[in-house]
Amino acid sequence: MGNCSGKKGGGGDLEDEINFRGGNVHVITSKEGWDQKVSEANKDGKIVIANFSAGWCGPCRAMAPVYMELSEKYLSLMFLSIDVDELTEFSSSWDIHATPTFLFLKDGQLLDKLIGANRSDLEKKIIMFVDSCSKNSNL
Repeated sequence: MGNCSGKKGGGGDLEDEINFRGGNVHVITSKEGWDQKVSEANKDGKIVIANFSAGWCGPCRAMAPVYMELSEKYLSLMFLSIDVDELTEFSSSWDIHATPTFLFLKDGQLLDKLIGANRSDLEKKIIMFVDSCSKNSNL
């Protein structure tokens, strides 16, 4: 499992951007965009998985295709991606100190948090939330 902490100096080169094209991941570039997607998820009764990452972070880049694949597999969840360097203050407001960090939210409230690039742990948590949602919807 890997993670990055601290910030890389330098600018935002395009090569540092993580590509989520083709997946079911919504890239968040503003607080307003976050509010809109979280509100949409709340309305639809979806759990939000928010991936806080950085383009310069090797483990984040390695997890990007995994996150994209999971977003296509678990359509009952909303997958968001936030670049901590683009939304520094916002990321700090969620207590993000290392990347990647995955937050699990329901109705805008934090349910769980996973720090680091561990595919198996991420998928286990996703399955746990998908199972809990399907049980609740059958009641």
